[in-house]
This record gives sequence, C-alpha cells and structure tokens, in this order.
Amino acid sequence: MHKKIRQMRLTERHVGYLRPEDPSEDMPPPPPGLRATAPDDYRRTIDTLLGPDRDHDEVWIFAYGSLIWKPACDFVEMRTGRVHGWHRSFCLGWNNRFRGSDANPGLMLALDRGGACNGVLYRLPPGRIDEAMTKLLEREMGWLPSPFPPRWVNVRSGDRVIRAITFCIDRHSGRYVSGLSIDAIAEVLATAVGSRGSMAEYLFATVRHLEDMGIHDPHLWQLQSLVADRIEAAYEPDR
Repeated sequence: MHKKIRQMRLTERHVGYLRPEDPSEDMPPPPPGLRATAPDDYRRTIDTLLGPDRDHDEVWIFAYGSLIWKPACDFVEMRTGRVHGWHRSFCLGWNNRFRGSDANPGLMLALDRGGACNGVLYRLPPGRIDEAMTKLLEREMGWLPSPFPPRWVNVRSGDRVIRAITFCIDRHSGRYVSGLSIDAIAEVLATAVGSRGSMAEYLFATVRHLEDMGIHDPHLWQLQSLVADRIEAAYEPDR
C-alpha cells in the first residue's frame, strides 16, 4: 500500500514570484557589532566541541532546517531522529541580507527551548571529521558572536540515543525573536527576499523535504498554507 503524499498549498509557482534582484552566494560584510569568523575561530570551536584528542568514534549532526535540503558537508549515513527539550522555530531574526532586506527582513529557523523536534541526523565521514566540521561552521557560523552557537543534544533515533551537534538559539544574542503570532510570521515569510532567495523558498524547501522523509511538522504545514494565500493575494488577485 502506497503512502499518501500530502499536497502542499505552497508551490514552486508561488516561490517564483519572489526572486532576488541580485542573487549571490557571497558572504556579505558583517553587520555592526559582529565580525567575520576566522580560521582560528573554527579550530577553537571544533576543539571545544570534540576535544583536542578527537576521541569520538562517530560525530553526528542534527539538521532541522536548510541543512536537511542543503547539507554543508559530506556524510556517510543519514537517519531521522527526535530531540526533546528543543523545538523548531522561526526565532532567528532579523535577516536583512541572505533572505531579507532592510525593508522586509527575514526570519530564520533555529532550535528554541521547549517541546520536541523531529529532524535528520547526518554522520560525518570518519577520518575527515575536522574537514566536515569546518565546512559546517563556515556555513552556519560566518559571524561572531553567533546568535545560534553549536552545542550537543541527545537525539532518539529508533532504539538508539545519539549525541549530535546542532545549532540552538541564544536567547540573549539580540537576534532572538519571540511572541510573534503565526499570521505575523507568515507575513514575513511571504514578503522577505534577499541575495540568496526568499523566505518563501526556504519554507517551501524545508516543508517539502521534511514531508519526503516522513516528517510532518504541523506548525510549518500551517505556515506554508498561510504564505501561499498571501502570495496569491499579492500577485494573483484575480485568480
């Protein structure tokens, strides 16, 4: 018996209305109060996480957002898992460079305290862990101090509890956003566009890949429907 695939309300048609004028993957200059992360910073962070002796037999990464559909580094194993004590949330703001602008800043996903989150575990290649970790940190920690620094969490996957590295919001970073209604979040996601694309694209890719892996997030599912409604109202008023 084939599993029934849910039909997303948000589609590539909706995403197509929101394209960056000057698309770029280049790292922009850091905003005031932050500095670009240097190679020594990455090495120190890896030492802190893994220890100078590197005695870990396995190193896993827990992905909950864009790392699911755009991994930063190579991996040798993938499996789904659930972390308790943290939940997936659009709480990292305000992004006015990558997927937003000064006029319409974006909101990014991070793990926030409370609840639980289903996501994807990636096991890094043995013998290349430092290389993979450096690529991961270059992607996720381009500026310091980081508003969502890496940390260890326990992830339940089948009959195993796996220690994994993930990225959780620092509520004291100045970029922590809370208390927004789901309609307010949907409005941001339906309008924000930056050099790397739109928030609608980010949401679409995240929900689609979660669903493909059998992970249904009710909050994101409701958001994708609300975002589709707003994009249609703005770009297809007579549809």
